[in-house]
Amino acid sequence: RRKRRILFNQLQIHQLEKIFRRQKYLSAAERDQLSSMIGLSPTQVKIWFQNHRYKTKK
Repeated sequence: RRKRRILFNQLQIHQLEKIFRRQKYLSAAERDQLSSMIGLSPTQVKIWFQNHRYKTKK
C-alpha cells in the first residue's frame, strides 16, 4: 500500500517558494535546516525542489 499524499499548508509553501526564488538547489545541510523549520521531512523538501525545478523548466 502507498502512503497517502500529504498536502502542504500555505505557510510551508510560502517558505519553500521564497527560498526557491533565491536558490534553485539546496545543500543537505540547508535542506535539513529548512525541513525542521517548516515541519516537513528533508525528503519532502528534496522532492518539492525537484518537482518545482521541473515545473519552472516547462
